[in-house]
Amino acid sequence: MHSPLDHLAFSKGISHWVAKHNAYSSKEAELLASGDATHGASLYHALFARNFHERRVAQKAIFYELSARPLIKWCYMMFVRGALLDGQAGVMYATLQSFYEYLIDVKCRELLRQRDGKPI
Repeated sequence: MHSPLDHLAFSKGISHWVAKHNAYSSKEAELLASGDATHGASLYHALFARNFHERRVAQKAIFYELSARPLIKWCYMMFVRGALLDGQAGVMYATLQSFYEYLIDVKCRELLRQRDGKPI
């Protein structure tokens, strides 16, 4: 690439973003419930794998193991990534991202309850 690429995440509106991330969260919940998302989580690989993709997969696997993941994501987006400095738009985006993580958790719990034959 010879010039920057503008990523306009909300160019089709918030409804489109929510629908897209609803579908993404279902797929991630299935991976998490099956154990495929956290299989082989290794802090060593998360930090020192030579391949970026291997590092990213290991980092995500470790992130999935954390309790209170939506809150951690919100704090990370707000204070580490600086969403707070973007004003109302940054706060909304950080909240949407944390809600996305929460959807994954809720859907994963639902899948696990269904798998165990428990009521939803």
